[in-house]
Amino acid sequence: MITILTGGTGGAKLVWGLAQIVPPEQLTVIVNTGDDLNWWGLHVSPDLDSVLYALAGKLSRERGWGYEGDTFRCLERMNSLGADAWFQLGDLDLATHLLRTQLLSSGKTLTEATAELCRAMEVKVRLLPMSDDPVKTVVTTPAGDLSFQEYFVRERWKPKVTDVKFAGAEKSLSARGVLQSIIHSDLVLIAPSNPVTSIGPILAVPGVRDALKCTPAQVIAVSPIVCNDSVSGPAGAMLKMRAFEVSAAGVARCYADFLDVLIADLQDESTRRQIEAADVQAAFTNTIMKSDDDKIGLAKFALSTVSREAAR
Repeated sequence: MITILTGGTGGAKLVWGLAQIVPPEQLTVIVNTGDDLNWWGLHVSPDLDSVLYALAGKLSRERGWGYEGDTFRCLERMNSLGADAWFQLGDLDLATHLLRTQLLSSGKTLTEATAELCRAMEVKVRLLPMSDDPVKTVVTTPAGDLSFQEYFVRERWKPKVTDVKFAGAEKSLSARGVLQSIIHSDLVLIAPSNPVTSIGPILAVPGVRDALKCTPAQVIAVSPIVCNDSVSGPAGAMLKMRAFEVSAAGVARCYADFLDVLIADLQDESTRRQIEAADVQAAFTNTIMKSDDDKIGLAKFALSTVSREAAR
């Protein structure tokens, strides 16, 4: 069994690649929910939805988020009425949030609501939120605290970040199946997601980091940093804020207490010594997922890395 921890668009791409070569019953995806927000009275789970849409073949290829072929007439109408419209939800995307909110209002947990959405979209991979409890990523800037979506979408990740906190994490419980999946997997894979704001909230849920330390499975991460910069988004700035080097080696140090292998891009082969200085094995391949072949190729390389490391 393979468990992958993920958040953001890069993670959704790798999950899709894995789903093309791994039987669905052997794949569990644990997803960041620190980005969740209440928008127009609806419970929106951006990272869960990106993975859900990717697995269903409905993720917008043009935008990298949202539903393929969506329109935005409701957003335009809400804007004309004077409502907040900086968070862009498409018309078809809204149906997902309407159903999720209805399910949650009926007493179902986020895990149960996610399973219902998976069944409705014929997604057979097990998709788990990191927790059924609310955990909110809070980004501290010189002008004050922002929710992650305010920082990332409304402010376009321009403000300087002085701290990131995960409000509610200390009181949260991991969703049912999360810890068991990590402990009983043959491989745990950390997606090429922002280590601070995509993987960080998952690690902040009590028990998750300990499970990663204790699992007999190999724990392999894919670096979201290539040539000392983020592939996309503010991962580099976030690592720097946490006093980690903005490099593949910095990612290795961020995860060093539980990580066995870091997969970094071929362009970063010069960082091998620095990665291995963190007591992490290094492997190199193309990690830029521009095409479906790239996604599948990276997934295959991750699985082959397990075989090579096990043979050592």
